[in-house]
Amino acid sequence: MSLDDISIKVADLHSIGSVDALLNEISTRLARFVAIGETSMIDLKSLPFSPDEYEGLRTSLGRGEASARLETIGDSELYETHYPGVWWVTHYNVEGDVVADLLEIAAVPAILHSQPEDVRDGLERLQHMLVQPK
Repeated sequence: MSLDDISIKVADLHSIGSVDALLNEISTRLARFVAIGETSMIDLKSLPFSPDEYEGLRTSLGRGEASARLETIGDSELYETHYPGVWWVTHYNVEGDVVADLLEIAAVPAILHSQPEDVRDGLERLQHMLVQPK
């Protein structure tokens, strides 16, 4: 018998149990959001998911009705999953590579909230436009 005669099977170290564990974590966080308004994020890129698990998570969460696309230095895609309050947020760099993939538990993802300084600047511009002669 030689090494070539030994059957080797490479097992996937990840299992669907990882997806179930994450779905339970999402449920816990969503319950806290409902109860006390606590928002949170889960960094999907930090999790040791196999491609099959990643797709299993996407399938399990599904897509809801709300979505947004931001066009900044790199694009960002946001969509509410089938479970309101659970958002899938993906940020890309200018080359189109995923730089962040997050689940955000919130009414609206934080990146969509206007920053107070931006609102003040917008108010100033609007007021300036209103006083300009027509």
